[in-house]
Amino acid sequence: MNRASRFLLFFAMALAAWAQPARPRLAGPEPAGVELDEKTRFTLDVTRVNILFTVSDRKGRFVTNLTKDDFEVIESKQRQNILEFTAESDLPLRLAILIDTSNSVRDRFRFQQEAAIEFINSVMRPAVDKAVIVSFDTAINVAAELTGDVERLAEAIRELRPGGGTALYDAIFFACRDKLMQDQPLHKFRRAMVVLSDGEDNQSRYTRDQALEMAHRADAVIYTISTNISRVQTPGDRVLRYFAEETGGLVFFPFKVEDLAQSFENIANELRHQYNILYRPDPLFTDGRYQPVSIRVKNQRNLVVRARKGYYAPML
Repeated sequence: MNRASRFLLFFAMALAAWAQPARPRLAGPEPAGVELDEKTRFTLDVTRVNILFTVSDRKGRFVTNLTKDDFEVIESKQRQNILEFTAESDLPLRLAILIDTSNSVRDRFRFQQEAAIEFINSVMRPAVDKAVIVSFDTAINVAAELTGDVERLAEAIRELRPGGGTALYDAIFFACRDKLMQDQPLHKFRRAMVVLSDGEDNQSRYTRDQALEMAHRADAVIYTISTNISRVQTPGDRVLRYFAEETGGLVFFPFKVEDLAQSFENIANELRHQYNILYRPDPLFTDGRYQPVSIRVKNQRNLVVRARKGYYAPML
């Protein structure tokens, strides 16, 4: 076998290895209360990165008339070549609704249930969208598997009862890895998570950053709704803001159910008024490390881009 043939063979074997399904390589035990199925797998296309994002003006109004030439993508301090660009307005949604059922939110639990049901009624299109309901306290419980049946989802929420500690990070990790990655390929769906919680965690086995890493791997945007009604920011509120900002989502601090209508409308609009950019990283990293990415609108500083801040390179 000549040198050129050996190179081609090695290259083909490397590509085949990269394409193999793999579980995330994170240390730590599985969260209690759920059986994590070994059938759950996801694949990473190491030759391209896909990012969905929104653009708004300083008043929060969506800007939907931009073109490929209006944007630039920066990774590793280098401008990337955009291979594909589309304005995505109707992607099927894959939603995870995470509801805190711990003792710490007992006095506001009815608020959480009404908020979750209102959100589902606001955004779900039963023919194309699916949602999963995950409750969490000391353990994690899948109240309703991924389905487009709005009534089934609402019923599952109404049946929830509060009690126990709080395993917020485990719930985010589990929902991203075992539920939001089910439908492939990732770029054909808009994956989002809505977390209703006070943000306090005292039971998780995974860390906050491990949960965030799994959200990045699932390409999931996290929207958080605080159940803190004290009007004084708590450490839990800062956690909720962290997850939202790092994944390109939003955090909300409503004080009664009636205040949620506008928040739900904002989330629904954002999920369906997005741009999509696809590029091949240059240079291409295969070390498993986090790669920061920024998307900018050229020559228009009055516009704000909301997107995840990076991705995890595959491990070769």
